[in-house]
Amino acid sequence: MKLLHTSDWHVGKRLDRYDRMDEHRQVIDEVVAIADREKVDAVIHSGDLFDRAVPPVEALRLGLDGLVRLAADGTRPVVVVAGNHDSPQLFDTLAPFLRPFGVHLVGSIKSPADGGILSLDAAAGRLLVACFPFLRAAQVVDFMAKVDDWYGTYAERVRKITEAYARGLAKQASEDDVTVLAGHYMVGGVKVRTGIPRGERDLHIGEAYAATEAAVPTAVDYVALGHIHAPQSVPGANVPAEYAGSLLQLDFGEAGEIKRVVIVEAKPGVPAKLRSVPIEGGRRLIRVEGTWADIVERDDLEGALLDLVIHTDGPEEGLMDRVRERFPDVVKVRPVYERQGAEPAVAPGATLEEMYTAYHLEAHASVPSDALIDLFREISEEVADATG
Repeated sequence: MKLLHTSDWHVGKRLDRYDRMDEHRQVIDEVVAIADREKVDAVIHSGDLFDRAVPPVEALRLGLDGLVRLAADGTRPVVVVAGNHDSPQLFDTLAPFLRPFGVHLVGSIKSPADGGILSLDAAAGRLLVACFPFLRAAQVVDFMAKVDDWYGTYAERVRKITEAYARGLAKQASEDDVTVLAGHYMVGGVKVRTGIPRGERDLHIGEAYAATEAAVPTAVDYVALGHIHAPQSVPGANVPAEYAGSLLQLDFGEAGEIKRVVIVEAKPGVPAKLRSVPIEGGRRLIRVEGTWADIVERDDLEGALLDLVIHTDGPEEGLMDRVRERFPDVVKVRPVYERQGAEPAVAPGATLEEMYTAYHLEAHASVPSDALIDLFREISEEVADATG
């Protein structure tokens, strides 16, 4: 049986002022084309379909349309578990309406016998998928609530749920069935660039949310995980297990990452064969640091979204205008120079306008323009009217 594993679409996510809906449309089209070209039997999406719990209408339409097209008129089952950015309630509400199209949304964590394991008829045989949506730290899972030591560490709770799913799969599967665990959680030891903003939500990728390799069951044919955007094998796994990664470079911490989907050729009792298929669509994100003279001479920045760190001798009037004229698609600009002496403190009793001017001078090495000050005043007045 041939599967396509994808994850972390984050449809609707913006990058500062940039709407990226056209890029999302492009890469989703590419995933559908790959599924058709590879003639896959089923598709596994391991969470974070949307970037927000209540996505904008356009994002909702695009994401669901992509899933329905992947299902190929109901001939190719598509399974999606809710990630930490998704709404379990929205998934469970939409599920019965999408099931006739061959799309199976699983929003909440269910017992193996009550929807936690899906039995699906694919062209190549029967596929059993244990579905493990994102588990929040304070969440109590109904079917595990009677376990005496349920209230252990987060890692222990994840392990107990995956063990319950592994037992359920073993009970339901015949020797001819392909078994998959689809989950949205982090296994400790993953490689993630830190220090630069990434598309993952920082709150949910810290040590408190790290499971151990014991949360990767060994009695399944494939483990499809989401949540980590850098494509990689699952650390410590003793079975074929992958983080498919996100479809786009979602923030500058993901700059340079080659995005992909995973093609899985699974056969019961035999280690699955895995193959990455790169995603070509989406704009490049590039983070550049250097002097303005060095940056302006580079010929590899056209068409990319840019994060520029510019080294200067001091505040430069008009630097921001020059940057935006040369690079219209710059997202972030940060001038860096040696400050002489202590930073001037904002005087006690300073007005909001004076505090904003001091902030702008610190952050951008220049005073705000008259137009920006006028806009700041307008917003301040609206806020004062709304709260007055």
